[in-house]
Amino acid sequence: MSKQTRRKFAPEFKAKVALEAVKNQQTLSEIGLKYDLSPVVISKWKSELLENMAGVFEKDSKKNEESSPDVEELYAQIGKLKVENEFLKKSCKKLGI
Repeated sequence: MSKQTRRKFAPEFKAKVALEAVKNQQTLSEIGLKYDLSPVVISKWKSELLENMAGVFEKDSKKNEESSPDVEELYAQIGKLKVENEFLKKSCKKLGI
């Protein structure tokens, strides 16, 4: 007996189906038949879309803060690379390279 694996859907597909559900031009059952999905799943995706819709209009500054790397960590890495560079320069001078 083979085990059935869960299907995984791309975020673009989920958004497309949820948007159709939000439009209310078809029932959830009709959309489910169209995409071979359960109306419960479509309803869940629709509610997630409606909950997170405001995030689209948030200012970019919040997104930039979250995605920007830690400045202190970068300075630490620069310092480490500087020390390594100086060490290699001194080693080359001793070897006459």
